[in-house]
Amino acid sequence: MQIRILFFGVLKDLVGRSTEIVDFPEGTRLQDVLAHYVRQSPRLEPLLAALALSVNQEYASPERKLAADDEVGLLPPVSGGAPAAPGAEGRHNDDGEAGSQNKSRNEVRIVREPIATEAVLAALKQPEDGAAVVFEGIVRNNTRARRTLYLDYEAYEAMAQKQLEGLAAQARERFAVRAVSIVHRLGRLEIGETSVLIVVASAHRGAAFEACRWIIDTLKKTVPIWKKEYFEDGAVWADGEAFPEEIQRADGTTGPKHASK
Repeated sequence: MQIRILFFGVLKDLVGRSTEIVDFPEGTRLQDVLAHYVRQSPRLEPLLAALALSVNQEYASPERKLAADDEVGLLPPVSGGAPAAPGAEGRHNDDGEAGSQNKSRNEVRIVREPIATEAVLAALKQPEDGAAVVFEGIVRNNTRARRTLYLDYEAYEAMAQKQLEGLAAQARERFAVRAVSIVHRLGRLEIGETSVLIVVASAHRGAAFEACRWIIDTLKKTVPIWKKEYFEDGAVWADGEAFPEEIQRADGTTGPKHASK
């Protein structure tokens, strides 16, 4: 049976490709796919404790049995952000209330052009809101005492879109806020540009602050987006944060292990 394998971030550089289709026998599990690539690229083995796995854009355990035409993602720790599936720009995900009168909505957009913060904020605010909290992730000019020239963001776009939509919905329910917008940018970003925008609108400021902080902290651990940092003397994939315990690692563990890169 044919399985499509996707590689991201540092793994893409390590194996020398971003995707391939491989024939595996019936009954193959994710752990068998990993063993196949460890045999091909022994340098992959030390990374297993930090990797997560996905099947058809959902996180999965190494014991997951695969079926023909499944899409498998090998995912290094993420570094924040999330893109939309192709054609998803401008997509809105609301809570089922009808039409333009819906005032309780989530908006998730992935873009490759500069993020228009003021426009997103203006579109989200409503008269009943007592607070609108805005978070912007900005490209800074240095990393670990090295001058940064620019960043390049990539993502597992279809899966990232699902994860972002889930975060927006969870934030509204968990913190009882009215509306959430999340916009993430991909591609090359210059110093000072916005990589991710989160806007939370609520009747009360406390809930809006808490929801905004929770979204960005969770996004940086769970949404499959990676960034490459470019310096005068080379480039490196940014160290991602360890996947949370609810996401099982490629080696079968659930603790916050993080392999060095």
